[in-house]
Amino acid sequence: MSANIKPLGDRVLLEIRENTEQMKGGILIPDSAKEKPQEYTVIALGTGKKDDNGNVIPFDVKVGDIVLTSRYGGTEVKVDGNEYKIVNQDDILAVIG
Repeated sequence: MSANIKPLGDRVLLEIRENTEQMKGGILIPDSAKEKPQEYTVIALGTGKKDDNGNVIPFDVKVGDIVLTSRYGGTEVKVDGNEYKIVNQDDILAVIG
């Protein structure tokens, strides 16, 4: 977890879930050729989006949820060697499990 990043508004901080791949035949696939991950763990929630009356709209996800996002949505950031993605709650497609 990263306490250094606090998302604002209806944004959600996600940590990339590493997929363990087994190489067949000893062929190494460079990172640039791999598909972008879509599965993430929710690390932190923003302050929340407000409706027209100023009421905070609750998040549909919670810290610890495993979620799917659109492949190229959000902003990728790297802090202390760890990769994260910041997305709007609307960019989260589904909760797994």
